[in-house]
Amino acid sequence: MPWSRILSGIVAIALALGMTLLGGWYFTLGFAIIVYLGQLEYFQLVRAKGIAPAGKTTLVVSQALLVISTISSPLADAVVPVAGTFICFYLLFQPKFATIADISASILGLFYGGYLPSYWVRLRSLGSASCSNLPMGGYWPETGLHLQTMPQGLIVTVLAFFCIWAADIGAYTFGKFFGRTRLSEISPKKTVEGAVFGVAGSVAVALGGAWYLQWPAWEWTGLALGLLIGIASLLGDLTESMMKRDAGVKDSGQLIPGHGGILDRADSYVFTAPLVYYFVTLLLPLLQS
Repeated sequence: MPWSRILSGIVAIALALGMTLLGGWYFTLGFAIIVYLGQLEYFQLVRAKGIAPAGKTTLVVSQALLVISTISSPLADAVVPVAGTFICFYLLFQPKFATIADISASILGLFYGGYLPSYWVRLRSLGSASCSNLPMGGYWPETGLHLQTMPQGLIVTVLAFFCIWAADIGAYTFGKFFGRTRLSEISPKKTVEGAVFGVAGSVAVALGGAWYLQWPAWEWTGLALGLLIGIASLLGDLTESMMKRDAGVKDSGQLIPGHGGILDRADSYVFTAPLVYYFVTLLLPLLQS
């Protein structure tokens, strides 16, 4: 593995953990930058296919969605159809006649690049209001890293990150040395052996987290969470590979040395956030009652 890939990966992990620990508007600001850069790359892929999406409008409403998700999670769901209406309104009154592809690519940009990632902001916000001890809703542990004093959103977000990292590292390492069976024509380098080991890595981390956090029926809740994250991160990776393959490019960008663009690194996170959020807010309370 090239040193540029290792060093940029370490820097990215440090930044991700730092803004996740702070939470509040610090996390929202950091995530807003990631979403903005990721959507720019997405629209570059779209335009490579000759499609003319409502890029600027989608970027603006996606940023507004992150802000509203920080203020009120339920309100964010109500904003999505309004945002979609704005996008269609913009395309309908352009001098150039908009096509179905233009509208579809714009709505997908909102859903894939804005709405789904907003669940990370919602997840990190869980229990943060009562634990905030910094300006702008931020948090900093004053008496050490004790779970009893940490916001629920911080604990679950970090656990989800660890599961994704375990899945990515496990799939990359095991697939590189032991992979023999091609997983999909969409991404020729991915193997069945790497995918299975990646999901197994996610399950192992989730089981350890469920046991440590004393979740009800931790064996089953840990297994379920690990499978959800492992499979969703793999599907996110394949989805981004499919878009790149269709656009005829190897990487979505060149922003991160040794890794490519933002989408190349964040693709595993897109589909996982809503699953983890509803797992924690809907399933776990049912088991605890």
